[in-house]
Parts: sequence; C-alpha cells; structure tokens
Amino acid sequence: MVTDVLNRTRVRFDSYFGVRSAGSTIPRELMAGTVTFLAMAYVLAVNPAILGDRGALGEQGIPMQAVFTATAVAAVLGTVTMAVWARYPVALAPGMGLNAFFAYSVVLGMGIPWQVALSGTLLSGVLFFVLAITRIRERILDAIPMQLKLAVGAGIGLFVAFLGLKNAGIVVDSEATLVTLGDFTEPTTMLASFGLLVTVVFLVIGWRGAVLYGIVLTTIIGMVSGVVDTPSGVLAAPSGLGDTFGQAITHLPDVFTTKQMAVVVLTMLFVDFFDASGTLIGVANHAKLLDENGKLPRAASALAADSVGTVAGAVIGTSTTTAYVESTAGVSAGGRTGLTGLATAGWFLVAMFFYPIFAVVADSGAVTAAALIVVGVLMARSLGEIDWNRLEYSVPAFITVVTMPLTFSIANGLAMGMLFFPIVMAAKGRIKDVHPVMWALMVVFLGYFFFLAE
Repeated sequence: MVTDVLNRTRVRFDSYFGVRSAGSTIPRELMAGTVTFLAMAYVLAVNPAILGDRGALGEQGIPMQAVFTATAVAAVLGTVTMAVWARYPVALAPGMGLNAFFAYSVVLGMGIPWQVALSGTLLSGVLFFVLAITRIRERILDAIPMQLKLAVGAGIGLFVAFLGLKNAGIVVDSEATLVTLGDFTEPTTMLASFGLLVTVVFLVIGWRGAVLYGIVLTTIIGMVSGVVDTPSGVLAAPSGLGDTFGQAITHLPDVFTTKQMAVVVLTMLFVDFFDASGTLIGVANHAKLLDENGKLPRAASALAADSVGTVAGAVIGTSTTTAYVESTAGVSAGGRTGLTGLATAGWFLVAMFFYPIFAVVADSGAVTAAALIVVGVLMARSLGEIDWNRLEYSVPAFITVVTMPLTFSIANGLAMGMLFFPIVMAAKGRIKDVHPVMWALMVVFLGYFFFLAE
C-alpha cells in the first residue's frame, strides 16, 4: 500500500514538473535543492544582521527574531511559488543589496520607519507584478540600457562590500581622510579578516556552500576565542511575526504622504525587476532551459512569481525577496525543474527552527562581514561587461558605480546614472537612441536631488 502511494506520488511529481523530460531524476532534483540551500543559507544570518534591532540600526531596526522568521518564511513562500508556478530550479530569499538599501538608505539615511519601508517594499512588489503579467515588462527592459543595468549591479556590489568592510572594522572613519584602515589588532577585526580569508579560499576551491562554511568556521573560532557568544540553545519554535506581520498593509497610506517614498519605491522596483530578470535568464541559460531564440519560456510566470515573493515577504516583515544567483549551484548539481526549488524550500522550513544558532551569527558583525564582502565581489563582476572604451557608456556607468558606496546610498547612485546617461548620449549625437522612458526617469531623479534628497 505504502509502495503504491509512493509510486503514484513519484509519477505525479514527474508528470507535473517534467523531471524525466528535462533529463533529470527525482533524487537528483532533491540533491540539487540541498546544494542550492547550502549555497544561500547565509541569508538567514546576514539578513537579520542588516535589518534587525541588534545591529547598526539599533532601536530603529526590526525585532531580530521577527526578521529571522520572516526571512525563512519569505524564502519558503517565494521559492515554492517559483517552483510550482514557473517550474524553474530557482530559489528566492530577501536579496542582498536591497536589504542594505532598506536599512541604511531608507531607515537610517532618510529616517523612514521600518514599517513604512515595508509598505514601500509591498508597493514595489505590486507594481512589479503588474509589469510581469503585461507586455509593459518588455518595453521597460528595452528602455533601460544594458550598460546602466550592469553598472547598477556592480555599484550595489561595491556598496555591500563597503558595508562588510565597515562592519569588520577593516575600514573605519577618519576626520582627515573620511575613511582609513582599521586596527587589525582588534579581536573582532582579526576574526573578520580570518573569516574573509577562509571564505575566499573555500570559494576559489569551488565549494558550493563556501559562504555558509566560512560563516560556520568563523563562528566556531569566534566562540572558542570568546569574541562570539555561545548560543543559548539549538532549537526554538518560530516566533516573532506578531511584531511585523501586516505592518506593510497598515502603513501603506504613509507611503503616499512621505516625500522620499516615490524614489524609494522606484529604486526597489528598478533593482528587483532587472536583478530578477538577469538572474532568471542566467540560471536558465546555465541549465540550458532557454528556447532556440535565447528567450526564457514562461518568463511572465517566473517574474510574477518573483514579485509575489516580494509582496509576501513585505507583508510578513522583510525587505525585497528576489531570485538568487546561487541557484546556479543547484543547477550545476543537476537541478532542472521546480522540484529542486521545493527541496530548497523544505530546507528553509527546517532551518526556521534553529534561531538560537543563527541569532549568534547575526549578532556578530565580524562573522557576517565576510559574507557581505564576498557577495559584493560576485556582484561587481558585471564591471567587466561594461564598454569602458565608449565614453557615452563608461561615464554614466562609472558615476553610478562610485556614487553608491561613496554616498552610502543605492538610490543616489541610481539617480546619478539616470541623470547622466541621456545628457551624455545627446551630447554624443545619439539622442534618438535614448528611450523616452529614460528622459522621464531623468526628470524624476532630477526632482529627487532638488526636492527630496537630504
């Protein structure tokens, strides 16, 4: 009887996800999902460290345990939606870069409460959904030049890496030079430097869970040396969502009365939309799932699933949820269908019960710093794809990239790039190559600098 049930279940999974037709097997898909989880599980420690009230945000941050639970739940819901609806081996979780934008640019920089910032995230997700299910998405994708898309990704990478260096104490403030090298004799800086070194070594060796393994080893060394606290336990029932659930809906009216929120929502939408598009195409290409024209089948469903993840995550209590490029680790292990995503979601569901362990990691900036720096390095690889030999491309791209870390704001970098690109292209005599949408965005961001930026 049990055997018959298992066989029928296997046949149904195989039929729905097309496992056999994709050249895979159910055991291989489940193993690939495990590999994907190992490659991106660091988000369970890093996201609470950025958004939580025990880090740099202090009392302005979201309650730490609520962020952890929301991160795990958002990963589960987003990944399951992608797996069942679009049937791709792509996992979702709160994205690196946008969580830093949420915390440091919106909450700290603009002084916007985290509840209102969640409302902005919710609205950006709804707008993303509208773009995903209509042909508007193609027009938007065509309107924004690839050089700016590459620059935004690289700029966010530098911003995230700078944040990691700052948390590690490797880079500190200076009255004379603004920033300078930190004191490597400080225990936390020594631990962070060790963590960065071993994580890079694991990454270069090719370990698919390099960031997670680096965090684990650094945490152990930190506990032994007394730099990191030992956990109060191992298991704990998921909790804390009572502090965050529904806040995005309750404070939605405040989005329309807070002057900076227009640029906040636009930035969240822009970054999530192009990040998700690029990640989905990259993962699908790696898995050889693109059609003969190089396009992504079921693109509308995939992007809509990503937007649903953002909406669900905001309602639960975390920043923008998006597709993770670490999904390529699972694809490299043989994952080809949504069943890989279901396996990844299952592991996030299990991890939800290990808050005491992840909380210790999240509390230590020295431990999570290496993860931020390495993620920044990976994001900054798009610098190599920018056409630096053509000034009409390289000038806006360079200004976008350097403005993000130097002003500690993703929005500022994005705005500068949007301002310079149409003007430089017009000066080059290529005004016809500038899409009308770009001129409209230039006006929006010009207004941001004159009337909204503080």
